[in-house]
Amino acid sequence: MFVGALELDILLGDVHSLKQKRSVIKPVLAEVRRRFDVSVAEAGHQDLHRRALVGVAVVAASGEQVRDVLDSCERLVAGRPEFELLSAHRRLLGPDD
Repeated sequence: MFVGALELDILLGDVHSLKQKRSVIKPVLAEVRRRFDVSVAEAGHQDLHRRALVGVAVVAASGEQVRDVLDSCERLVAGRPEFELLSAHRRLLGPDD
């Protein structure tokens, strides 16, 4: 069993309130969850209206499968025109960890 975690630090475009931020972030989280069958949540920067820290977690039988899913999640978020992906950090835990 392999567990992967992805942390995405995002700068939001034309957002002026926390309410607007949630209306932009929420559909993206739902799309990532639906398309890739992963756990995803806003995990940081909740008090900043132009920043979001999104966490993604996945469990799979192989490390390669975990990496593929996390790559796809990162590409989907990075491809959104209303976001600027500032950084992406990954962690992979395997049976020997």
